[in-house]
Amino acid sequence: MVGEKLEKKCVVVLSGGPDSATVAYWAKAQGYQIYPITFNYGQIAVKETEAAKKIAEKLGANTKIIDLSALKDIFSSATSLVNRDIPLTAEFSAPIIVPFRNAIFLSAAVAYAVTVGAKHIFYGAQGSDEPFYPDCRREFYEAFEKAARLGTCEEITIKAPFSGSKKSELIRKGVELGVPFELTWSCYRDGEVHCGRCESCVNRKKAFADAGVVDPTRYEV
Repeated sequence: MVGEKLEKKCVVVLSGGPDSATVAYWAKAQGYQIYPITFNYGQIAVKETEAAKKIAEKLGANTKIIDLSALKDIFSSATSLVNRDIPLTAEFSAPIIVPFRNAIFLSAAVAYAVTVGAKHIFYGAQGSDEPFYPDCRREFYEAFEKAARLGTCEEITIKAPFSGSKKSELIRKGVELGVPFELTWSCYRDGEVHCGRCESCVNRKKAFADAGVVDPTRYEV
């Protein structure tokens, strides 16, 4: 019985966005006891953390918020997500990449999993991200899983349940699972509503449109 209970615990990297929220709801539907983990890495979009808290509460969980804000000193020269002086764009471009971000998050998630006795870690990488973000690709998280097992001597699994799926497909699945998308946050800025201009907002709009689902998000434009 103890082993069975361990198998049904999971850590979910919960950013507060629609992708990770859908993963969290998917894990809950699969019967997992979820342990969300959320990161402050100095990002401008502090509403991500607020969104993650609300989503976790809806799932009957509390998200573990990890303060990595000191990493802003490393990231500030590389990405507009932490540096307002680097212009945002509606197109994908290098300045929106946070170097090795998922590896940093997954490292903490592995440590958290070991401490709570969870054998499974899920995060929200999906197919629409894979061409642009190396740490969203299957070969990355499979390699990271091997490293986690070597580093902990635990049979931990690391998966992106929607790897290979389009963001629009993930949105449709989220609707099916009852994800409260109105509580999620995608924008790279910190306004009262989504800006509607940044790459993340543009992709959010497109995903809902392609899914044929009403977008509950409030945008400036």
